[in-house]
Amino acid sequence: MAGMKVAISLPDPVFRAAETLARRLRKSRSQLYAEAIAEYVGARGAKALTAKLNSMYGKESSSVDPALKYAQLERLAREAW
Repeated sequence: MAGMKVAISLPDPVFRAAETLARRLRKSRSQLYAEAIAEYVGARGAKALTAKLNSMYGKESSSVDPALKYAQLERLAREAW
């Protein structure tokens, strides 16, 4: 895997746990760390997007217009389930 070399400091227990996991998964330390960071960054990105959407849609009413609700229920009643 080509990429940027980075030096980081980890608490000893975290390092030991990562070493154990890498061996168990038969992955290199670099691969384990790269996957872990990619997953963390992806999760943070998803959380930020969710927060933005919640903020935007939290200001809007989520109630359904009574006429639309009635029309939907009428149509569903005629469907063969």
